[in-house]
Amino acid sequence: MKIRSKAREVALQYLYQIDITRAHTEKTLSEFVDNFVTDKRVLPYAIELIQGVCSHLSDIDSMIDKVSENWSVMRMASIDRNILRISAYELLYSPDIPYKVAINEGIELAKRFGSPNFPPFVNGVLDRLKDRDRLG
Repeated sequence: MKIRSKAREVALQYLYQIDITRAHTEKTLSEFVDNFVTDKRVLPYAIELIQGVCSHLSDIDSMIDKVSENWSVMRMASIDRNILRISAYELLYSPDIPYKVAINEGIELAKRFGSPNFPPFVNGVLDRLKDRDRLG
């Protein structure tokens, strides 16, 4: 598995943790890294994703809400919404990531970790999201 794909998994695990515990500090991140990240090569990108999603969380959730048909972010399962948040962050705030890569990586995370019917939903949401203006 590629380094960035592994980094997305690490970011997903941490974002899931803070979604459940509501605790995100330098200490919680450091403890998570010390206890759960064995391949330290993934850290730069994983931390970039974590910090990016956390910094832009309300905007990301708002954008997802706008393009999700009949769903709000808060009604989604925690793991599902965090998969969308990571991919949305890459689509909206990471111009160096091609949109096809962001969408495909989101679908792969959904297949591995999401609810059974979630991958097609991810595909649709992210496809609609990519068609919106980059930051608005």
